[in-house]
Parts: sequence; C-alpha cells; structure tokens
Amino acid sequence: MKKSSFPRWVWYALAILVVIALPIIAGGSAYWKSILISIVLNIMLAMSLNLILGYTGQLHLGHSAFYGVGAYATTLLIQKAGLNFWVAMVMSSMLAGFIGILLAFFATRLRGHYLAIASLAFGVILYQVLINWDSMTSGPLGIYGISPPPPMHIFGNEIKFNNKVNLFYLISTVAIVVFIFLDNILRSPIGETLRAVREDEVSAASLGINTKLWKMFSFGIGAAIAGLAGSFYPGFVGTLVPDSFVVVESFTYLAMVIVGGMGTLLGPIIGAIVLTLLPEVLRGIGDARLLVYGISLTLVVLFMPGGILQGIKALKPKKASSTTTSIS
Repeated sequence: MKKSSFPRWVWYALAILVVIALPIIAGGSAYWKSILISIVLNIMLAMSLNLILGYTGQLHLGHSAFYGVGAYATTLLIQKAGLNFWVAMVMSSMLAGFIGILLAFFATRLRGHYLAIASLAFGVILYQVLINWDSMTSGPLGIYGISPPPPMHIFGNEIKFNNKVNLFYLISTVAIVVFIFLDNILRSPIGETLRAVREDEVSAASLGINTKLWKMFSFGIGAAIAGLAGSFYPGFVGTLVPDSFVVVESFTYLAMVIVGGMGTLLGPIIGAIVLTLLPEVLRGIGDARLLVYGISLTLVVLFMPGGILQGIKALKPKKASSTTTSIS
C-alpha cells in the first residue's frame, strides 16, 4: 500500500482548519450550525460502530442503545445525582463501555445473523426500559429543559456552550481526539489482531489469539465512544425522548459505515457526512426526497460495494493509466 507523502500531523492540522472554517462558511444560519453538530455526532457514532463491524467483523444492530445510555446516564447523573457535566460525561461513557463488554461477553459465542439478532434484541430491550421506567426516564413524555455543557475558562476567557458554534467546536475537538485514538490503535498490533479476528476466527484462535477477549475489547471501546457522543446530545437539543434512540437509528449508523467504506478510518466519516447532509439537501423536493435518498443508497451499494472511499481510490489508478497511455 502506498503511503501518503505528507506526515499524519499535516492531515490532523488540515482537519482542524476545516473544523474552524465550517461555522464561518455556515454564516449566521442556526439551522446549518445545528446540522454541523449532527454531522459530528454521527461521525463519532459511525467511527465507533466501524470498530465493531468493520475491523472486528461483528454484525452489531443495537448501536443506538449505547448512544441512548450515554445520553440518559449523563442527564440523570446531572439532574438526580447533582454531578458536574464533565464528570457525568466520563461516567456515562464508562457505563456504556461496560454494558458493551457485558453484551459481548454473552453474545460473542454467536456469529453472523445470530449475533445481529442478539444485538438487535438488546436495542429493543433498552428502548423498552426507557419507555416504561417512568420514575427515572419520564417515559415517553421525555425530559425537557436540559442545559448545554457548563462554560469553560480558557486563558481567562469564558467559553459558553449555549452558543452553537462553541458547542460545535467542543464536540469536534472530542471527535478529533477519538479519531487520533482509533488511528493509533488500529495502526498498532491491536489493529492487526482485530483484523485477524475479522478475517477468520478459527485461524486467529489457532495462532493463540483470544478471539472472545478481543471482541469484548472492540465492543467496549465502540460502546464507550457511542456513549461519549450521547453525552453531548441532550445539551445540544435540550430535550431527551426515547424515540431518539429507537432501533431503526442503528440501521442509519450501519448505512453510514457501509456507504462510506467499512473497515477504513475515513470511510465512516464520509458516510456520516453524506447521509446526514443528503436528506437536508433534498428537503426542498418534499416526500420525494425519501425516494431519491433510497435510490442513491442502492446505487452506491451496487456499484461501489466497498463504499464511497473505495470508489474514490479506484479513480486514481485510472487517471494514472490514462495519462500514461496519452504520453505513449
């Protein structure tokens, strides 16, 4: 594989510049600033699911449940236990990760569609808990009036997160840290181990790899990242209702991973951006947008089975060969 001619820190710096520029490009539109925040949250969810599905090969269909655990745990720890948001955020992420490890412990003996059904059942169970545990979650009525994260003081300046631009920068910073964390893990021997489990569990086990342990690892890290994203969701929208974490949402995150490019770092990011923006861009054509959205997804899966990222990479050799032919 040909490596990039630029060091990794250059790409990280470029990503930071893009993040800084996006709210400026959005101008004064509160609507598009909200869309930017939704994109970053979806990127975190897609990256976390990609660790489980793309790198470890576990078909997980209950990812929205971990998102919901992070959102509800953070809100309840703040409102009922009186904890600071930052402490609640860390604890909620750890709780989601612990639940992910528990799910993996009982489900890792399953494979393929059996694992998919088990994880789907987990998502359904958690949704029913959120709906029916009225004394804790307020049930279908939801929780309202949720405040954004408290202000931070940096170099003597108070940064308030009721400003959507500041909130976008905060969540984007967390997303970049998560990306760097995953990038370093997946380029280490840990990443090679996860890929070995994905390709052939029996062969991996014959080499002395504890496949169950590494499945639990990927579920735990993936769930913790999803819970971390969920911690920011209530403060962003101001309300919290169980319908935001219905099982159907898991299929949206799954589509982001597949459409962008499963088993790659950049693929889920591309998928999250495209599948968050596309419905908004098509909103002007009314209900027909759902038809166009569905057709677009079908075409991507049919003609780019490796995702959009694979399609982009496939264009490069063609350009090189066509240039060589014209020169000769």
